[in-house]
Amino acid sequence: MGRAFEYRKARKFKRWGMMAKTFTKIGKDIALAVKSGGPDPSSNGRLRAIIQNARAANMPKENVERAIKRATSKEQEDFKEITYEGYGPHGIAIVVETATDNINRTVANLRSYFTKSGGALGTSGMLDFMFDRKSVFRIPAGDIDLDEFELEMIDFGADEISLDEEAGQLVIYGEFTAFGAIQKHLEEKGYELKQAEFERIPNDMKELSEEEAADVEKLLERIEEDEDVQNVFHNMR
Repeated sequence: MGRAFEYRKARKFKRWGMMAKTFTKIGKDIALAVKSGGPDPSSNGRLRAIIQNARAANMPKENVERAIKRATSKEQEDFKEITYEGYGPHGIAIVVETATDNINRTVANLRSYFTKSGGALGTSGMLDFMFDRKSVFRIPAGDIDLDEFELEMIDFGADEISLDEEAGQLVIYGEFTAFGAIQKHLEEKGYELKQAEFERIPNDMKELSEEEAADVEKLLERIEEDEDVQNVFHNMR
């Protein structure tokens, strides 16, 4: 227990600091979810989870409804989910998840960011051994008994549960393939889902000096500013 939670605490760069960027990201998530499972949240678990995330980000309901409607129209761009991997400065492993309607633009931009920072964009799958892909859920901690809750959730694929005292929430980690089972159980039991997503947790984290970390931060910030980027994961402590 603890590796995933410590990783979450150790991430030093901003993720979706600007509201406009957050809403754009969620809009793309909605488009991809509707494309794969249809526009009805009651029968599309992925879309249902994204709507919960939108609420947590204070995205207006009308924005969500408009994004769902657009996703079923001919106006919707044909986004593709593509993951890129590479090494940044000082040997830091970086995984970038994108949703793009122009693959050539996306790969050219990312290659430029990595190269200018002294790193290099690599081949697909080269970092699979360094990261575990996890389902991650957040619910209000309330008066839930953590030990009993852990025993309850193990049967549905959870393998780590941590208390985020600052947010007053329980953070539930499970295998990538357990997303649906965990989501269904939490919903059936009436737990309030504050967030549901996937994360890539590094198996080993690398310690850098303050100056070295600053070099990596510059690259991470540049990547996150790109309009095609949805998520960025790394193994810097």
